[in-house]
Amino acid sequence: MIGMDILQPVVALLAWTMVMWVWMYATRIPAMNKAGIDAKNLVGGEGSSLRGLLPDTVSWKADNYNHLHEAPTLFYAVAIVLAIISEGDGLNTTIAWAYVGLRVAHSIVQATINRVVIRFALFALSSLALMALILHAAIAVFH
Repeated sequence: MIGMDILQPVVALLAWTMVMWVWMYATRIPAMNKAGIDAKNLVGGEGSSLRGLLPDTVSWKADNYNHLHEAPTLFYAVAIVLAIISEGDGLNTTIAWAYVGLRVAHSIVQATINRVVIRFALFALSSLALMALILHAAIAVFH
């Protein structure tokens, strides 16, 4: 179908988000057990309330999982718009794959070494890719 290639990077980023979900709980649950936190008796609270009780390296995965529900929501929306108007192939698909690659790299950096300068550079580059997709959608929709 014309313009639907952009849905491949959409599905890839959705799948990556679930990889981060698994990684988050694969590290968080053992860390909670090690810290003596009895999840059965926890009432209320949020994941952020665990920050002081768990190692930073565990919290970094949760932080990234949350980040994958922020700017990427714009990516999903613009990609669907581009697919609907048959503009989701060619250059737009290439930009979308670049966006996904940059977000995956951002996740890996944040979940492992968490160097802010590297994270920021990857975030800024992914934001530029996102802006390009939004610009292309705006030109196509408003032309």
